[in-house]
Amino acid sequence: MTQINVKEGESYESFIRRFRRACERAGIPKEIKRREYYEKPSQRRKRKAAEAKRKAWRRTQEAMG
Repeated sequence: MTQINVKEGESYESFIRRFRRACERAGIPKEIKRREYYEKPSQRRKRKAAEAKRKAWRRTQEAMG
């Protein structure tokens, strides 16, 4: 769970902005979208394999350039 401490005299907009940023860093919106619909186990394996392949490709590109 994401938490922030509200600073004394901090405006509402300011701490809401900090909270949203903290949630984004924690990956909460992405997780909500992912869980919105049921994902079959075979689809989950395909998605994870594709993500791993993409990450590996990015790592090799960073190492080369």
